[in-house]
Amino acid sequence: MPRRSYDHYCGIARALDHLGERWALLIVRELLAGPRRYSDLLADLPGISTDVLAARLRQMESDGLVTRARAGARTYQLTEAGAAVAPILDALCDWGLDRLGPRTTGDAVRGHWFAAPLARRLRPVATAVRTTADPLTLQVQLNEACFHLVLTADDVRHVDGPAPRPDAVLTTGAQTAAALAAGQTHLADAVSAGDAKLEGTPALTEALLTR
Repeated sequence: MPRRSYDHYCGIARALDHLGERWALLIVRELLAGPRRYSDLLADLPGISTDVLAARLRQMESDGLVTRARAGARTYQLTEAGAAVAPILDALCDWGLDRLGPRTTGDAVRGHWFAAPLARRLRPVATAVRTTADPLTLQVQLNEACFHLVLTADDVRHVDGPAPRPDAVLTTGAQTAAALAAGQTHLADAVSAGDAKLEGTPALTEALLTR
């Protein structure tokens, strides 16, 4: 099926020609942390059908946004053009977090959906800790999901799954994670209220609780 176009000579319209189809931006979200198998994408995009996922991936490959990680394998990764969408998703995420509201019974949730906004929120902590040698790792346990944040001297990146030897472990729920990511609450307040638990090395836990 040919891609529909707005036929507007406008940068926003052209971007939407490539990324405006339902699920396209969420596929980019899933691939920002690295290559994912088709089955992983299907599992972490609740509500998408196999036909729609396959069609979106084909179109995004044709548009030069996504490529196969290995020839013949159903593993996908972002191209340079696809990865360049990250700042757009960051802005959309920040705008949407302010409007997220309480979680309803029909809302699906995956822990790693909070990884990128939490990483951005913790960049001042990374700067304060000034890890010039080995990076520090914060493992986030969110219901049944787990990811970890790697803090270096000037950045924070997120990685799926548990850390081999985390310097600190944060355990909380989805709604508290959303509030932390949006800056609507401070980690120290969440810990004091019993909505979060933080354990680990004093250097990292003190920085997390005071910044």
